[in-house]
Amino acid sequence: MKDRFERHKQPWIASEIDKLHTLAKKGMALKAIAKALTRSEESVKARAKADGLSIAKLH
Repeated sequence: MKDRFERHKQPWIASEIDKLHTLAKKGMALKAIAKALTRSEESVKARAKADGLSIAKLH
């Protein structure tokens, strides 16, 4: 069963975007980034794609 998040469709704030960019550049996996930001993997993936970031699919 997937983790359920209480935050649905919350707008991204600047500090979350900065953290996403930092973690993605370090090569962290999607699941780890999602957990660190307390957001769903789908949400993180969509935001990364919108910002032109690539996220590691391994680990």
